[in-house]
Amino acid sequence: MKAYLSDRMGAALLMAPLLLFLGAAYAWPFFGVVNWSFTLPEPGLGQYGTLLSDPLVQSVFVRTLRIAAIVTIVSVAAAYAITVVWVRGTPAQRVIAEFCILVPFWISVLTRAFGWVALLSNRGLFNTWLQAIGFISEPLTLVRNEFGVIVGMTHFLIPFAVFPLASSMRSLDDRVLLAARGLGSSRMRTFWSVFVPMTRSGIIGSALIVFVFSLGFFVTPAILGGGRSVMVAELIYLRIFQSPDWGLGAAISVVLVLFVGALMALVFRYVRPKQLI
Repeated sequence: MKAYLSDRMGAALLMAPLLLFLGAAYAWPFFGVVNWSFTLPEPGLGQYGTLLSDPLVQSVFVRTLRIAAIVTIVSVAAAYAITVVWVRGTPAQRVIAEFCILVPFWISVLTRAFGWVALLSNRGLFNTWLQAIGFISEPLTLVRNEFGVIVGMTHFLIPFAVFPLASSMRSLDDRVLLAARGLGSSRMRTFWSVFVPMTRSGIIGSALIVFVFSLGFFVTPAILGGGRSVMVAELIYLRIFQSPDWGLGAAISVVLVLFVGALMALVFRYVRPKQLI
């Protein structure tokens, strides 16, 4: 018993610096934002009432959830295909897949966003090429809308979705797949009926990471959305730095943090955290 308590005390002492840092860097500022939401411009719940009744704020939340859901589905599906090649492909395929996964981490989010603008704008490479071959007569509107935001966010988040999937796939017992094949299952049926269900924890972990990242995205939607597809993070910025309406911006921030916390608590209720990685 004494040894157990000693180990617990040692673990607590080792974690204390990290907990103090997190408290100073995140918890204390967050409580300051909570205070703003109840006191600015005057004490009360007025800002939360505005949040619930303002059609603009509600439309931004709906748009954010819609874009986040689409980006999550597309990113996890693309990451799953890439991860299968990375984990179970030939040595050459693994090297190529690993290169494609790691290279995006070396490029800043700002550079990638402007790169998509150069590709998808009315005078960008994609529209110019389509017009040159006669496929279209007028340029397609691919940026300054939700499509451009989804493309840019998906491109950024695919690498983050890969790692929980890779962990799940590497821990899979190949003997189960061999048993399914030995019982007469085709490759495709083995994949959908055995392989995919056994990597469910990785899929949930990837989806959670991508969805939470998507809710707080700022730079990519601001550049590729062009102010026409405003998401929650950009709305908070506009309310605090341009309106200024610090109380409403703080209230939106608090609601967003609480929503993410509730989402993670719901996921962890059914899936243990160690299963997500």
